[in-house]
Amino acid sequence: MAEQRGMVIHFMDGSKKVLEFPKQVADDASAASKLEEALKARHLVVEAEGALLVFPFDNIKYIQVSPAPKKLPGFAIKAAAFKD
Repeated sequence: MAEQRGMVIHFMDGSKKVLEFPKQVADDASAASKLEEALKARHLVVEAEGALLVFPFDNIKYIQVSPAPKKLPGFAIKAAAFKD
């Protein structure tokens, strides 16, 4: 069975969309490259249930992905904890 991943897209209007999907790339370097590509594109593109979904970053408050990729951009803050 393919490793599963999860994503919660939190929108500016307070709504959210939950997605599950299999691991998309074989190695950490490819994952980091895909993340960088998506950030530069300024939109998230997802194929889900046979449909193409395009989410402009302007409509997204934040995206929560788990588990976190092992390789993150150099500017990422690591090992943080929520303190609400």
